[in-house]
Amino acid sequence: MDREKDALNVEDLSWGETGLLPAVVQQRGSGEVLMLAWMDATALARTLETGRAWFWSRSRGEYWMKGETSGNVQDVVEVRYDCDGDALVLTVEQRGAGACHTGERSCFYRSLPLAGAPDVPLEAAPRLGDVLDELAAVLEQRKRDLPEGSYTTKLLSGPQDKLLKKIAEESGEVIIAARDHDIAQTRYEAGDLLYHLLVVLVREGVSAGDLARELAGRRHPEIVGES
Repeated sequence: MDREKDALNVEDLSWGETGLLPAVVQQRGSGEVLMLAWMDATALARTLETGRAWFWSRSRGEYWMKGETSGNVQDVVEVRYDCDGDALVLTVEQRGAGACHTGERSCFYRSLPLAGAPDVPLEAAPRLGDVLDELAAVLEQRKRDLPEGSYTTKLLSGPQDKLLKKIAEESGEVIIAARDHDIAQTRYEAGDLLYHLLVVLVREGVSAGDLARELAGRRHPEIVGES
């Protein structure tokens, strides 16, 4: 199939009687579903033109850009449509604390009881990428707000040397724990190291997406256009 010839224009999608399509929004890289909203042709056109997620509010009867007031904007990486042209998926780089107005990372943070479900959680351990995405978003929020009394605020606004020394200190702790084959301590110290390393990246303006592209480019250079 020739994907270029198969591509649709905005007006060619199956808008139906309401003129609206459901748009599922997911985080780039992790694929985490962040929210569901609605788009008409104008909202989709604005999204494609600006690179920011725009939607139509059915309750307010107006267009809105995600994060326009909260700062939790969504930089759109890709817009896909399904086989029938009546549903959309937006892959985004979520900025700020999260997508949900409740303060949660995702609007889908609750679950219904399922008959016959196993006693153990379906996801006994969270995905590392999801946790790092969430932590990076929180750190970005701390950088913007600089709340008083926050340890992260002190690291972000204090002397850079103090933060960099923490990287060296935590690295040493990981080395010692690993050398002693202490699994629990290695895990704990690695967590400290990753946290402080993410603080450095946020302070220096390197986003989680930037780091992901760097690592992906080493495995698949064609993705980022490297040779």
